[in-house]
Amino acid sequence: MTARVLFIGEGSSDNGLVPHIESIAVRKGLDVSVTVPDFGLLRLPTGHSVPDKLRAARALGGSYDLAVVQRDADRGPAQDREDEIEKAVDVEWPGLRHVAVVPVRMLEAWLLLDEACLRQVAENPRGRVGLDLPQGMAAENIADPKQLLKDSLARASEYKGRRLAQFQKRFSQHRLRMLELLDPEGPVTCLPSWRAFVEDLDAAFEVLNE
Repeated sequence: MTARVLFIGEGSSDNGLVPHIESIAVRKGLDVSVTVPDFGLLRLPTGHSVPDKLRAARALGGSYDLAVVQRDADRGPAQDREDEIEKAVDVEWPGLRHVAVVPVRMLEAWLLLDEACLRQVAENPRGRVGLDLPQGMAAENIADPKQLLKDSLARASEYKGRRLAQFQKRFSQHRLRMLELLDPEGPVTCLPSWRAFVEDLDAAFEVLNE
């Protein structure tokens, strides 16, 4: 059996989660086909909310065994986002099994713990400049992990002037690459929000595999 999975993230660089979804499925002995709708080609209301995306994905056609919906916690508790996603699925796609993926506070917090990966994506893997990255669970307490990741990539690159400016314009690509390269068994495993993602998806695949 091939399980049909719909992935909905906040932006295109969140699509780096797809390889992790696939690897968790493989570990469970489950074949999956993950669909990532290109919402950039659709006319969605400003804000691109979860209900908007679910509605648009459903209108595109196709049936799914599971939806994996990612939404950052931002400044509120993760439970608020989980409730928001559950309500959206109930209203827009009743009966569709789903897993809510809620990084705390932002997905960038997951990326800040892997210094080697950060330096590699910064195109300076042997760089020595200090980065002062958060350690362990402190990553989930950073007020603006997205800005810290941007700044850390720039610092790690050691680029200057025009070259630095060009490098910084590619932040979305760098973020996507870091997410793809993220070691699922590495430092990120200390974060409760990452563990919840893995455990919830694992449980959902267990049910689909029955």
